[in-house]
Amino acid sequence: MKFISINPKDIPVPQLHHHLLGAIGPRPICFASTIDENGVNNLSPFSFFNVFSANPPVLIFSPARNGRTNTTKDTYNNVKKIAEVVVNIVNFSMVEQMSLSSSPFGPEVDEFVKAGFTPIKSETVRPMRVLEAPVQLECKVLEVKELGTEGGAGNLVICEVTKIHINEAILDDQGNIDQLKIDLVARMGGAWYCRADKNSMFQINKPVTYCGIGFDQVPSDIKNSEILSANDLGKLAGIEVLPDETAVNEYKLIELSDIFLEFEDEQSTLELELHKRAKLLLTENKLEEAWLTLLSFNN
Repeated sequence: MKFISINPKDIPVPQLHHHLLGAIGPRPICFASTIDENGVNNLSPFSFFNVFSANPPVLIFSPARNGRTNTTKDTYNNVKKIAEVVVNIVNFSMVEQMSLSSSPFGPEVDEFVKAGFTPIKSETVRPMRVLEAPVQLECKVLEVKELGTEGGAGNLVICEVTKIHINEAILDDQGNIDQLKIDLVARMGGAWYCRADKNSMFQINKPVTYCGIGFDQVPSDIKNSEILSANDLGKLAGIEVLPDETAVNEYKLIELSDIFLEFEDEQSTLELELHKRAKLLLTENKLEEAWLTLLSFNN
């Protein structure tokens, strides 16, 4: 692999901006609702955004300085005066309207009107919520941390959630947010977005309550497989304990006997077929069966 290496100080800020946003994504979107001292509504999306704490519940987003004019966003100006914000979560059904609201309207313009959104009153803060947003988080601003004074510099708006509103239509049977129903979108580089639907999402069973054996404990003949990918090996390395020899032999006798009989005189082909079977099992999240299959080759 060949890489280019860049010192951020050696390239123009717009080019640096494109590299950062092209590489770091998808980024969740904070659709921030604020008001000025005269009560004028403002709506603006920001993808420099995430959740950073659950206790207390804290979100941070950054309305950065304009890279060309070094001017500050209306959102930044508003939260400096009225330290409150509603973070509205953006899903696919509202993404075009959200994009429209990012037009460089003047501070006297109400983006709720321009973008066609429905304002509804909040319960703990003054800015309005966006009715169309599947989740609305009322927040008080704890701090605004300026990261610089030149164009492109970020301004971290650190805010604590004071009230959460969730559309019941996106909940599952346990009362949790269903990741398919919420239909989230995220920001990529340039004009690109992505949609978190069933075609793009997948699950990984993380070893959070135990330690996986680790990549270093995977036998070299498996690590050097022509069939298994790096992701496959990572999944294999996440098992807590390898199956014992008795389990391997029983599985070999019951589940793999046909393969061993078919290729008993072709050991290299047998190994490939076992690796193919293990790969298929991994796609079905049958981790133990995949290991039983792989370990059977040397048993």
